[in-house]
Amino acid sequence: MEMNAVYTSFVAVGDSFTEGMSDALPDGSYRGWADLLAARLAARTPGFQYANLAVRGKLIGQIVDEQVGVAAAMRPDLVTLVGGLNDTLRPKVDMGRVCGLLEEAAGKLAPSCGQLVLMRSPGRNGPVMERFRPRMEQLFAFVDGLAARHGALVVDLYGAPALADPRLWHVDRLHLTAEGHRRVAEAVWQALGLAAEDDWRSPLAPGVAPGWAARRGSDLRFAREHLVPWIGRRVTGRSSGDGRPAKRPELLPYDGPPP
Repeated sequence: MEMNAVYTSFVAVGDSFTEGMSDALPDGSYRGWADLLAARLAARTPGFQYANLAVRGKLIGQIVDEQVGVAAAMRPDLVTLVGGLNDTLRPKVDMGRVCGLLEEAAGKLAPSCGQLVLMRSPGRNGPVMERFRPRMEQLFAFVDGLAARHGALVVDLYGAPALADPRLWHVDRLHLTAEGHRRVAEAVWQALGLAAEDDWRSPLAPGVAPGWAARRGSDLRFAREHLVPWIGRRVTGRSSGDGRPAKRPELLPYDGPPP
């Protein structure tokens, strides 16, 4: 990898993590790490172009069918591919199929771009994480091998304890806060060989642990507002991304997200 390389175009491929949930803007849209990274790249390269094809709720098969070919046709300098975690959260999942689809995606994207970036995604500390940890680690082991085969970079967010801190996660316990997304953008920036702005791995300052009543209230809010609707979508075969277009479907000049 060329250190301090110049990137003139960037296409992001994936699901809600790459769409930017839950780094909310005042208008109700989401910013997220990919927008933040694009803004920093645009600031150093006149005419920089950016597309974000990510859509929340997408499984890896949908990402391959709906996004990978489009991204490859754009032939950008930089592509990020993050997918498969939504599959691991399903009660039944064929991990062999998930890995095969990731292989297919990387096989199409790597030859079409200057640099492909993969990730070992972060996971929030808690009982849900422990339940799905074996599947996630199986996925991430495959991602490591995939990167070696296709000359891709791997950003190891999973291996950073700070990103497991619940304070960096939205109340839905599935998506990062604005600070979490900022750290991911910094992690990718540094992986690309660009000068560090800060230490994205640094732990948060110690805080006062919430009391029993606050924890139970948080659990009830999570169940009512997020867990029950999520289960309802699984039971009925629906997805939060159904009918939703890509966040930024065309490769166009980028001035940066709102502050």
